[in-house]
Amino acid sequence: MDVADLLLDALSIQDPEESVKERMTVAEKYLNEAREYVNKGDAVQASEKLYKAAEEIVKALAEKYRTPEYQEFMREGRWHTYLLGMASKTLAKELSYWILDGWNAAYDLYVWGFHERKYTIEYVKVGMAKIEEMVREAKRIIS
Repeated sequence: MDVADLLLDALSIQDPEESVKERMTVAEKYLNEAREYVNKGDAVQASEKLYKAAEEIVKALAEKYRTPEYQEFMREGRWHTYLLGMASKTLAKELSYWILDGWNAAYDLYVWGFHERKYTIEYVKVGMAKIEEMVREAKRIIS
């Protein structure tokens, strides 16, 4: 967990509405960084940035809709990965499957593209399309 994550989590507790907007901005920043890494052919770093973009979208929408997983975050003081997966499923029932598809693509990239370093840039691009859709749809809802 880095300092930015800690600050966003603290903002979430103090001002969830502002946190939702800030998380959207951060998600777009990560997506842009991922595109730069894709253009450079760096599948590992692109995978990590795409995961981070999706992570911020799930957190933002969970906060906006006050999901049970967001309530658990509030009690525990941190987002566990399993809570993000659960939140994506809760949100899919409310919004549509684009959020679940985006989260699943991101988690896959995080494991196989970032940690295991098995994916080439072509595989990353396939997952990136789902995450781009996720960011677009979330922005429509949050804006």
